[in-house]
Amino acid sequence: MNGQKRSDIYPGRVVDIVLKKDQPTGKLTRGCVKNILTSSSNHPRGIKVRLEDGQIGRVQKIIE
Repeated sequence: MNGQKRSDIYPGRVVDIVLKKDQPTGKLTRGCVKNILTSSSNHPRGIKVRLEDGQIGRVQKIIE
């Protein structure tokens, strides 16, 4: 699953996000979702989330 649908993401889910500083390179950061920051039901570049460690980025991949 890509991270474009808000309904697929919930607190506690493990995801790969791209941080703002890593957008040019596409480097992914793995973590556990703490909060969902995007209010719309979907977003073409990925739902923005805050991880448990405080990092913020857009979900690129949901880890099963």
